[in-house]
Amino acid sequence: MNSRLLQVFQKELTCPICMKYFLDPVTIDCGHSFCRSCLYLSWQDSPVHAHCFECMSATQQRNFKTDIRMKKMASLARRDSLWQFLSSEEQMCGTHKETKKMFCEVDKSLLCSLCSKSQEHQAHRHCPIEGAAEEQREKLLKKMHFLWEKACENHRNLNIEAIKMRSWEGYVNLRKEAIRAEYQKMPVFLHEEEQLHLERLQREGQDIFQQLHESGASMSHKSWILRGVYKELKETCHKLDVELLQVYGDISRRSESVLLDMPQPVNPELSAGSITGLMDRLSCFQVNITLDREGANSHIVLHGELRNMSVGCNPEDAACVTPRSGCFLAWGAQTFTSGKFYWEVDVGNFWNWAFGVCNDYWMKDRRNDNIDEKEGLFLLGCVKEDGHCLLFTTSPLIFQYVPRPTGRIGVFLDYEGRTVSFVDVAQSSLIYSIPSCTFSPQLRPIFCCSHF
Repeated sequence: MNSRLLQVFQKELTCPICMKYFLDPVTIDCGHSFCRSCLYLSWQDSPVHAHCFECMSATQQRNFKTDIRMKKMASLARRDSLWQFLSSEEQMCGTHKETKKMFCEVDKSLLCSLCSKSQEHQAHRHCPIEGAAEEQREKLLKKMHFLWEKACENHRNLNIEAIKMRSWEGYVNLRKEAIRAEYQKMPVFLHEEEQLHLERLQREGQDIFQQLHESGASMSHKSWILRGVYKELKETCHKLDVELLQVYGDISRRSESVLLDMPQPVNPELSAGSITGLMDRLSCFQVNITLDREGANSHIVLHGELRNMSVGCNPEDAACVTPRSGCFLAWGAQTFTSGKFYWEVDVGNFWNWAFGVCNDYWMKDRRNDNIDEKEGLFLLGCVKEDGHCLLFTTSPLIFQYVPRPTGRIGVFLDYEGRTVSFVDVAQSSLIYSIPSCTFSPQLRPIFCCSHF
């Protein structure tokens, strides 16, 4: 192959970003190819739609597939460079006049085959440099892939902590308003209990905000460290084969140690705080709810911001709805047009459930079964995510950072007051009260639960 053709061949196997032979090459929408690691590092802080570094055309980030043929050709090009290096005068053994093709893992040096068998080196571990370097390079690429996944996970967790921090003060204030509104319905002698309740809520809120701040700082620092080690792994992979073998053990151990203490997101939880006389007041409005069998739907799916979750309820037991079998949603047979009503639902120790009230037209509208995208739904729900149970209320969607209730949960509908409240019966505590609800002329109870 003449020198000009060789230069063209080498250029085609060179990443336009790092200007080195391809490492794990991928091809984007426009047809241009780059090292996967170069794209990851360059696009990390970009929006979903990024631009090609060659033609500047818009491209959408995705899970790229390795171009295996191009990867093999880049490996051959590196092997050719290795042979040129080994063929140089400096790499000839002065004693045996033989090319140094063996790598001593103890001395981190190149030896000819005869030197590797000498008394000085015979107890050492040796390997042919040609295959060993590519093997170690491939191991580093796998470590890079795993490290990048952890870096992305850490980045997602950092975004979650940032969202919690931005909304935390507002959330605590919403809880304060809900607690105050509840105590306004109670006797005046509970004023001192109310003050203690609100003061405890304020202290806990401040403590949790500090935890979120420290967690975010820890994740931000870890993100910087992970990115640095990832770049170091990438640079190591681009080293000449001899240099790569010399530093492999050190960078490999460092990449593993950096993953040992990954910061985890804070799972904030405010104490429940019982309200004296709450259950006695609500029991005055208690009603029995029965299910409308004709309105059951076995294919409702709750997803969107709450992720994919099948939901349903047990149609055989209206008085104590529990997620024992199947997945479907059902409405109460009763409709409400005025007044105050209270009923209870037993969720046991399960998750993946939601219940409350809905505007009557929602039952008739089957065009969209994504209940978190519907208006006119006033629900308390629970989903399990990453080993933790998340409580939420809808209209609007708000995550509730209070202990997950088990056993019976009370639902209180105040039609004229335009509120729907949820209480933990065992704790005699307010979970949340949805204010300023927009009710249609008729409301129905709604139940959803699942064992999944």
